Amino acid sequence: MSSGKVLLDDLPLSKFHLKITALTFGAHLVDGYILGLIGITMTRLPAHMGSNDPFWSGFIGSSALIGLFLGSLFFGRISDRLGRQKIFSVSFVVISLGSLFQFYVNTPLELALCRIFLGIGLGGDYSVGHALLAEFCPKKHRGPILGSFSVIWTMGYVAATFVGTALLSSSMLGDDAWRWVLASPCVPAILICLARIGTPESPRWLANQGRPEQAQAVLTKVFGPNVILGDEIVNHHQSTGYKVLFDRKYIKRTLFNCIFFVCIVMPYFAIYTFLPKILEQMNIAEGFVTGLLLNCMLIVGALIGIWCTIQFTRRGFLINSFIILTVGLLGLAILPVNQTVLMIIIFAAFTLTLSAVSNLVGVFPAESFPTEVRSSGIGLATAVSRFGSALSTFCLPVSMYHLGVSSTMILLAAVTLIGTIVSWLWAPETKELSLAKAVQVDTCIPPSVTRA
Repeated sequence: MSSGKVLLDDLPLSKFHLKITALTFGAHLVDGYILGLIGITMTRLPAHMGSNDPFWSGFIGSSALIGLFLGSLFFGRISDRLGRQKIFSVSFVVISLGSLFQFYVNTPLELALCRIFLGIGLGGDYSVGHALLAEFCPKKHRGPILGSFSVIWTMGYVAATFVGTALLSSSMLGDDAWRWVLASPCVPAILICLARIGTPESPRWLANQGRPEQAQAVLTKVFGPNVILGDEIVNHHQSTGYKVLFDRKYIKRTLFNCIFFVCIVMPYFAIYTFLPKILEQMNIAEGFVTGLLLNCMLIVGALIGIWCTIQFTRRGFLINSFIILTVGLLGLAILPVNQTVLMIIIFAAFTLTLSAVSNLVGVFPAESFPTEVRSSGIGLATAVSRFGSALSTFCLPVSMYHLGVSSTMILLAAVTLIGTIVSWLWAPETKELSLAKAVQVDTCIPPSVTRA
């Protein structure tokens, strides 16, 4: 490195880092809010909207996740071909329109289709937002910053409980209150869309497209003339797309990211989309108070997750969390329903752990893939996770109706057990590595390297 030059990975946090983080986190706040709203709104949908039908209840609850699956695959691939900046703006145009359209629906099918469209925009934001943020972040702060999205997302998810309950209880809105609730994300979505205008393209992506002069121009404009990419590996002649993710070099990290991600979000969305109904069947329902307590624990858990991301190895944090989740779900399955206090304690511990480890879904995928397929890799992992969460959200009310809550918890425990095994076998350790070195880490870490 030339004298006086500083690597992008070694920079201290700057105003630009805070700005790009705020633009990404503002999106996650809205994302969490949108996905959280449907749970509280489902309890107040009119009968003709399928609120009492297990099929429509499951379909509407999972519809945005279906859209996320489609949007993550489509926009992730497009972002690697056309650049991060374009999709970074377009995704929130889709989100704004999808939120507004929900106000005018009259049938459960219309509502489900609107939420699928909305989810497509969310999927685009997930796949490109994390890629863009990771490609600008310095290595020292990349993990905590990427992991912190979970806190913001959870705040949005929990805020939906407060705002949704307030709007649904408003006498001024009358029978159409549920429409105003579902359309409410439109306003912040439009503001974020406007704020993202002028966001620069990723210099790493530009370099990988064979445009090093433009990449350096972005770095000079944003950080100054002494900042360079440094150890970034430029592969602008290498193939891109999903086929690359399954070649011999990347298949283990691709499978790891898809499987660990889906094993976290399946129980998350299944349980918290239908939290009031689950609490009722477990005889631990104190109405709004108990649900609010558990939702607040999601925020506390997300904050704990930031601390764990800083203090512990990525690998140890993930494996140990999966073990706790599995034991917790089994405890909820086998405890008799009259053990109310103990069940609340276990549910609270499960909630804290699930929220904390959810921080890693923003970290591992962004650190696992090279620039030419980073957005595709994040998009694929997100798509698989949303397919799984859509499936679990769709099936949960049906499973609880036919099998009961205990058997349903055992099925979810099997999911987290799979996450434990896959993480033990394939989770890499990428903490405080440069982004270029992190993507080269062998995913087959010896099982003995597991301590936090």
